[in-house]
Amino acid sequence: MTRGRSDGTQKKRLIATICVVAIFLGFLYAYYGSIFGNQDRGAFALQHGSKSLSHYLMGNEDSEESTTSTEQDDAEDGVVPKSYPVCDDRHSELIPCLDRHLIYQMRLKLDLSLMEHYERHCPPPERRFNCLIPPPAGYKVPIKWPKSRDEVWKANIPHTHLAHEKSDQNWMVVKGEKIVFPGGGTHFHYGADKYIASIANMLNFSNDNLNNQGRLRTVLDVGCGVASFGGYLLSSNIIAMSLAPNDVHQNQIQFALERGIPAYLGVLGTKRLPYPSRSFELAHCSRCRIDWLQRDGILLLELDRLLRPGGYFAYSSPEAYAQDEEDLRIWRKMSDLVGRMCWRVAAKRNQTVIWQKPLTNDCYLQREPGTRPPLCRSDDDPDAVWGVQMEACITPYSDHDHKVKGSGLAPWPARLTSPPPRLQDFGYSNEMFEKDTEIWQRRVGSYWNLLSPKIESDTIRNVMDMKANMGSFGAALKDKDVWVMNVVPEDGPNTLKLIYDRGLIGSINNWCEAFSTYPRTYDLLHAWTIFSDIEKKECSIEDLLLEMDRMLRPTGFVIIRDKQSIVDLIKKYLPALHWETVATANASSDSELDGDETVFIVQKKLWLTSESVRDSE
Repeated sequence: MTRGRSDGTQKKRLIATICVVAIFLGFLYAYYGSIFGNQDRGAFALQHGSKSLSHYLMGNEDSEESTTSTEQDDAEDGVVPKSYPVCDDRHSELIPCLDRHLIYQMRLKLDLSLMEHYERHCPPPERRFNCLIPPPAGYKVPIKWPKSRDEVWKANIPHTHLAHEKSDQNWMVVKGEKIVFPGGGTHFHYGADKYIASIANMLNFSNDNLNNQGRLRTVLDVGCGVASFGGYLLSSNIIAMSLAPNDVHQNQIQFALERGIPAYLGVLGTKRLPYPSRSFELAHCSRCRIDWLQRDGILLLELDRLLRPGGYFAYSSPEAYAQDEEDLRIWRKMSDLVGRMCWRVAAKRNQTVIWQKPLTNDCYLQREPGTRPPLCRSDDDPDAVWGVQMEACITPYSDHDHKVKGSGLAPWPARLTSPPPRLQDFGYSNEMFEKDTEIWQRRVGSYWNLLSPKIESDTIRNVMDMKANMGSFGAALKDKDVWVMNVVPEDGPNTLKLIYDRGLIGSINNWCEAFSTYPRTYDLLHAWTIFSDIEKKECSIEDLLLEMDRMLRPTGFVIIRDKQSIVDLIKKYLPALHWETVATANASSDSELDGDETVFIVQKKLWLTSESVRDSE
């Protein structure tokens, strides 16, 4: 249901013609499920829903306000709804900025050959949905990690086409009420673990362990499928950003996140991926169906931007081994391209080739004048990524990286708490970094004390820090069985490279827009002053709350750390969102809080529409 305006007035006298028109419009509304209209920031939210809710939360079955309610509570900053309608079931997997229907409705002229239709295209304010995303019929609280790596509830992602389409490749198998993941992939039918060990063996890493004694920590898996490669890397203390678009295999990232494996919806199209330069020790493509030769190698050059000095690209594809004419042609052209990019073959065996990026700028400077691809302009910022177009150029190293012949990073896990060399890019001192790490260690300890009545050791798996700064919140969770998507707002200091240099992962986002993820994918959202920032930008706090509800799993938690007035406003939305208060702390009860700062923790209730309950019975 999109934003609209309710006139809020009652006509004392209605002529017959108007009645007929009203009834006719009512039938149109029931048929199409939503009404578009104009919207102002202070406008009433359209409150007509067609579904009732059945609520279940830890044995609590207290009935809530009906979603058909149109009553409003007056709040200081406008009108706060007592309830939100439930979106139509067809929106149960809505990703607002990756919505194909929006592209068709807005008649966007996109180049399909460049994958522009898989890039972000966010709805304007008047087209944003003002309703709660319903879970699918029969939805259950997700299976806990580590068991979830190997199986999920079929009802939670009721899509089995990949199981049939990839039945010969061991991607996934339907077994009764569950979908099971044997660990296979298009290239590694017999298991990701064996494939990972073979890559380590090709590189002569000790004990066939790909982490190379902690020196290989962050990986980008392009065209990741259901992310079994990334899932099996975790046991080696390697964390992968598993990346895939919302394409014909549209639920692959949804399966990855349901399994508890780090993943992100994205595509190598026309814009830079939302990661800073020199972020990954390894990029991986296994039958990822990407044309690396297009547009002067621009997509391969994007990987080059993202790889650290001496980083690897593992490429498993027919071109690496097949002998037919077309594959040989592609192989020769790729070999020529990567040679001009100064990559060298580190290893080649059977169906896999591994290239290595140079450690310094020496090779770039020794190339013949006019060699393509050229070096990027000196004024190009390789870390500027939000909405920035890719360019077919090589990103040279900074003077520091060139001199030290590498990134100068400590091996994992020392990397997590060692001051990253790129701190100096922000004028931050080692002492500032160490103090920030200590502060967040204490804060996270306090959070877990507040959460302790509600959680067990395996309750939380997928975590998002919505304003990650230097990543110290995520670092403080190292000893817990969780992973953290560290998000850096696009209009603040671009500290995401510090986060990657600590051996963590994350992305950029504008919180006036939706995040690139499926509904119901995170167990915990940490919102440190995000609402205050949104308020300053004159974006909608209500929109952000609805987006957080979309991302949050039923029974998941939100930790809000903000000023008291923000917390007071958010409290007024809790009934409409079906959230409940878990704990509150302020300066009088917690010495870690200063002045007006307040910690407010809420939990999302598990609810199903009455239709979903009937469908699952």
